[in-house]
Amino acid sequence: MTDHTFNAFFELHHRLPRQSPGSDATTRRLLSMAGSLPDRPRVLDLGCGPGRAALLLAAEAGAQVTAVDLHQPFLDELTEAAEARGLGDRIRTVRADMADLVGPGFDDGSYDLVWAEGSAYVIGFDTALRDWRRLLAPGGTMVITDCVWTTGSPSAGARAFWDPQASLRPVAENTAAAVEAGCHVLGVMVQPDSDWDEYYVPLADRVSAADPSAPGMPEALAATREELEVRRRHGSEYGYAGYVLRPFDPRWPARTETAADRDAVHGVVSAAFPTRAEADLVDALRTDPGAWLPGLSYVAEAPDGSVAAHALLTRCRVGDVPALALAPVSTAPDHQRAGAGRAVVRAVLDAARLRGEPLVLVLGHPEYYPVFGFEPASRFGIRPGFEVPDEAMMALVLDDSVPVPEGVIHYPAAFGV
Repeated sequence: MTDHTFNAFFELHHRLPRQSPGSDATTRRLLSMAGSLPDRPRVLDLGCGPGRAALLLAAEAGAQVTAVDLHQPFLDELTEAAEARGLGDRIRTVRADMADLVGPGFDDGSYDLVWAEGSAYVIGFDTALRDWRRLLAPGGTMVITDCVWTTGSPSAGARAFWDPQASLRPVAENTAAAVEAGCHVLGVMVQPDSDWDEYYVPLADRVSAADPSAPGMPEALAATREELEVRRRHGSEYGYAGYVLRPFDPRWPARTETAADRDAVHGVVSAAFPTRAEADLVDALRTDPGAWLPGLSYVAEAPDGSVAAHALLTRCRVGDVPALALAPVSTAPDHQRAGAGRAVVRAVLDAARLRGEPLVLVLGHPEYYPVFGFEPASRFGIRPGFEVPDEAMMALVLDDSVPVPEGVIHYPAAFGV
């Protein structure tokens, strides 16, 4: 790309509300999926563009935002907008390369939230995971959106456009890559088509109004028109997806239960509850081939290698539709309130995502399970076949591309309900 074309390209994009598909609604949803944050979270917004997300995070999350981009005019737009909204003291702009974050402000453990909407493709999803997680404080979260294939068989036309510029993968492959890189997946969402309209409709208007005689503008217009046309013809084959990720807690490595763990699991479950009923439930579920799912019984290890916590997912149904039941979750008394339980629950939920399971149900403490994204099942029209407080019966949608079933929950016989 020549300097004239480069300048013309950015001329087309200056003062547009967005530089990638997105919306305030999507930013808010991703923020909610990140869970609780400190009162004044430290946020690093990478590839911020004109800063639509940075402004929302500063205003609505009370964040202190460091906004990074290589294109100074975008940073100038953000500074201007922040001052106009009374947020100038909450947003600091830095001209830097997100592929080479060195120097003051980029020390390890500096941020509670690393945010990248529509920018990670520049360096690649895997590289972003590898290079940016060091910037997170303990318990910190990354939110990354990335362009993905939404079909298993992309057409030649779609590939001809995307393959030379980005290595698109399906949502599930990015999810697996995140877990492989040492991150729990707190949530995934495929952005709605309306997010593309928020980007492309203003851009198309700008293309129509551009002066084609300006230096470099013919090339910039041709490339932009091609992008718009590819979206029109092949938009059902690709989209943007947002990933909310948190690095594993290194204190509590979690893994699939093995046969050698069974006695230890029985001991932990027995010790975690007033009676042995829950431990006996685990043993009974192991003998039920319609309920037991190999690979979805997880343990978290203590520093000495012993079993510190256990979490189990088994097959249940909502009406006639398969779902998963999370029960029981147990932590050895010596390790309670130290993070072991949360580590094992996040790990087994990751395993369910990787299997393609769309829905998990739990009957549990309404102040504990929402941290994992659970919400009252009644919001989805799901109900148990027995009386429990509404707020205690909860559901977690792992795959929002699959319709959530409505109806009564049918547990395996071992539950006795």
